[in-house]
Amino acid sequence: MVDKGTLVEFRVQGSPRLGVVERPGGKKAWVVIDQGGQAHTLHPRDITYEVAGSDWQSSDISTFLQDVDNYIDPSHLEIAWELLHEAGESTDPASLALLLFSDQSPPSSYAAHRLLSDDKLFFKQKGNRYEPRSQAQVEERLHQIHQETKRQQEWNDFLQRARQCLGAEAVVWHKSDRPRLDALERFALFGEEAHQRSAAVEILQALNQDTTPAGAFELLVSLGVWSPHENLPLRRSQMPTQFSEEILTMATRRLSNVPPDPDGPRLDLTHLKVYTIDDENTSEIDDGLSLESLADGRQRLWIHIADPTRWLEPGDALDLEARRRCTTLYLPTGMIPMFPAELATGPMSLLQGQVCCALSFAVLLNQAGGLVDYSIHPTLIKPTYRLTYEDADEMLDLALQDEPELAAIAQWAKQRQAWRLAQGAIAIQMPESAIRVSETEDEITIDVLDDSPARQMVAEMMILAGEVAACYGETHALPIPFRSQPQPELPSDEELLQLPSGWVRDCAIRRCMPRSEVSLVPNRHATLGLDHYSQVTSPIRRYTDLLAHFQIKAHLRGDSPPFSPAELTELTQGAMTAAYEATMVERQTKRYWALEYLRRRQDQIWSAMLLRWLRQHEGLGLIMLEELGLELPLRVDRTLELGEHLKVRVARANPRQDVVQLEEATEVAAPPVV
Repeated sequence: MVDKGTLVEFRVQGSPRLGVVERPGGKKAWVVIDQGGQAHTLHPRDITYEVAGSDWQSSDISTFLQDVDNYIDPSHLEIAWELLHEAGESTDPASLALLLFSDQSPPSSYAAHRLLSDDKLFFKQKGNRYEPRSQAQVEERLHQIHQETKRQQEWNDFLQRARQCLGAEAVVWHKSDRPRLDALERFALFGEEAHQRSAAVEILQALNQDTTPAGAFELLVSLGVWSPHENLPLRRSQMPTQFSEEILTMATRRLSNVPPDPDGPRLDLTHLKVYTIDDENTSEIDDGLSLESLADGRQRLWIHIADPTRWLEPGDALDLEARRRCTTLYLPTGMIPMFPAELATGPMSLLQGQVCCALSFAVLLNQAGGLVDYSIHPTLIKPTYRLTYEDADEMLDLALQDEPELAAIAQWAKQRQAWRLAQGAIAIQMPESAIRVSETEDEITIDVLDDSPARQMVAEMMILAGEVAACYGETHALPIPFRSQPQPELPSDEELLQLPSGWVRDCAIRRCMPRSEVSLVPNRHATLGLDHYSQVTSPIRRYTDLLAHFQIKAHLRGDSPPFSPAELTELTQGAMTAAYEATMVERQTKRYWALEYLRRRQDQIWSAMLLRWLRQHEGLGLIMLEELGLELPLRVDRTLELGEHLKVRVARANPRQDVVQLEEATEVAAPPVV
């Protein structure tokens, strides 16, 4: 119950305000007039403080507040806290006024009330009194206030830098900006499922940007944090793109302090002519070929595979890093290696003119191309030629008399392929394209890889090495990763013959092919036409191949394999899962750049072939862009036959949205000559 003329404090939108009680305003409420003459109807619970006295006028409020201000100094509160905390006493506004000001007048008491009610640090309210907080509580609250002040300053600084950047000013991002940029990145990558979505939206709102994942992407590009062509599939995969300082340091030490070779003395094959054949931009050179003429007139094929385990030990930091990566990632914009480049493109590779460590597969074939005899050796080789596929094709085409070994290897490859086909191998000849992007991302090239004699030769020799490794593993009951593929249920010969030969027929066969499998049990590989097969030819860039090398080399030395069957199964399964994710990133990245390539050439007309119908009743088919080796959907509104050639152009392409729409094009007739 309050009396008319009482000066009371109440709150308007959280802020304290004073008013004088004027009259009852209902059963329990009162009408209060504030300093500005505005009336407020208050319930008794709305009154937070009553000033002593009952003859106040609203015109007194201004002078009263001026008197109050003379007492308010927050530093006084800390002094009072120290005294009361030490004494273990609580207080109220009147007592605090007496303690601080030696006075209990209405202005000093109200000033004490304001100090206590505004305080978040030294006192906590309990009923009508205030208890001093403990020393630990005050220190914790001081820490929280400091952190909040720091956070607010960093937030303001971040927004200032972001606005400067949006205004085309150069800025240097600070370490404190990273969490906010991370939040934007995660929102752009994972959308509504991003665990810092609210933080990202707060930033976008503060900068007046679109509060969607697309808006976050655009902002990151505008801030110069991301490229307009940022590889989002790669970022979503969270695959490591850089090596840690620890790994790089270890690689450097491994180069300067070469570990003892457990496989010494190696078989010295440096007298053999060795051909390494790769694409021009290949930097990890992991295979080479030789031919040895024996005294009895037979020819022995040598398939030399890089020996990265020479530089590793199972379970060391470099091995564990390769295990974590599982594969080298080949993207149009560049390569992300499984090993540091100092090793992968250095001593691990088969470098021309240098004595290199290798794991060499010696093979004797019969005239039909079947395996007669083999052996596997840790070797020293000295690659003679570093050839591109084009170089090797030219040498084969010219039938150079000085290089009879290369021609002989190519001939054995043909016989070997014929033998595999006779064993049921399934040949599918679909074009493969290589997409490359310049460092500045302003130039994209797409080349269709020809299935040239040199490529066939190298591929056949790698398959042969894989058969030899599997044969060795099976013969010695050695646990290694065997790759197999179930026999597919192919269309009948009659059905296949009804299809045009070439891409259309191969496309139909390809649809029936099941995925290959990897296990410790050798089984038939249907596509290759082999009863057992193991991949061993890319140990620098494929971890399962590296595992096979570890196991085979230990067995050749007479040591126990470093990995038990259970360990190898676990490692292989992990590697295959990671390899599948890497393959998806590679496919998505290549598709992005293929669509970007087409987007930049929307006026160009492309030659295409209808491979198969996706939904024939809707006129939706799958076509091959012949100049690019790209398979894309096309909707047509006329009758087409499988294998029919047509001309198409790009109606719309948006690589970021993974959208491409093609339309059939008609050649524009040349204007008549007048």
